[in-house]
Amino acid sequence: MSRRRPLQRPPASTGHRTQRMLAVFLVAAVVLSACGPAALPRVRVPTGAPARPTVAQTDGRGGPASANCARTSVGLTPLTDMGTATYQGFQGGLYPGGSNQPPADYLQIGLAHAQKIQPLNAAGRPDPVGSIVLLSIGMSNASIEYSAFQGIANRDPQKNPQVKIVNGAEFAQTADLMKDPNHPSWAHLDEKIAHAGVTKAQVQAIWLKQAINYETNPPASFPTDAQNLQSDLDAIIRNLQDRFPNLQLIYVSSRIYAGYASTRLNPEPYAYDSGFAVKWLIENNIKNKVYRPWVAWGPYLWADGTKPRSDGLVWTCQDLRPTDGTHPSEPIGAQKVAGLLLNFFKTDETAKSWFLKP
Repeated sequence: MSRRRPLQRPPASTGHRTQRMLAVFLVAAVVLSACGPAALPRVRVPTGAPARPTVAQTDGRGGPASANCARTSVGLTPLTDMGTATYQGFQGGLYPGGSNQPPADYLQIGLAHAQKIQPLNAAGRPDPVGSIVLLSIGMSNASIEYSAFQGIANRDPQKNPQVKIVNGAEFAQTADLMKDPNHPSWAHLDEKIAHAGVTKAQVQAIWLKQAINYETNPPASFPTDAQNLQSDLDAIIRNLQDRFPNLQLIYVSSRIYAGYASTRLNPEPYAYDSGFAVKWLIENNIKNKVYRPWVAWGPYLWADGTKPRSDGLVWTCQDLRPTDGTHPSEPIGAQKVAGLLLNFFKTDETAKSWFLKP
């Protein structure tokens, strides 16, 4: 289509041109003020893809949200630093007995699953030039963090080039939605996998990070909030098992610090409590001998704000988006999680055998 040529107007004096320009700006300002954001052009979203919502939220009272940088601690202890101590009567640690390591027999089962991971062709058959797909599943935080992980992992010379990192996490696709196997998010996930040039048959490992949207409405108290998320995670894992025939390993992480949050989206203590949801999910699998796929902790991401946990991890207000204090900032907060993920996949006993270059 050819461009419409501008109207030719007779030359005007400098003073007249200035007056006309001022009038145009005043009219535009009035129009935008009257129409609000609806008058602005919108970004088109491909058919079938859920619209990526604006991350900024209201404060729950209709006003604009901003991070509450004064809340540098909520006074809770990271699960990894608890040992056999308890939180409201429930023992800490990532695994049973207050330990941060899986039981030896459970680890051996995980290692057996890891040994089955190999390059597969599009049909899911062994192929020396095939791919190993490491997929993410989760909501907005997971999508932001995994995108940063994709970047640093694909630049790492130690990474196995046959490992294809696919970001399947999606804004607003929370656990309470994805527990439904017929939710549209699953169809969109299929599109993302195809767009990455791989197939569902090549997916062999998954990083899962989820939360329940607006647990504050109505408010759920501990342990009910964690039990609800545990149930949703269990349903999501069953969906993953049904959709990915060669899935061997699922690594689950809970939330980062949300003490700076100024919205009702998923503030503290829900972010902290989500660690117990993951812990109980895994402990239930160990107890009931559920091994396919093998489910274990990914990196544990929570720390009490600026109070260092035993390994030195902290979350400053700069690590979170200033618009809501909930989502990791980019690049600072997202890169912090990305680094934790990369270190996990390069050092974990069940991951390094296939993630690193042979």
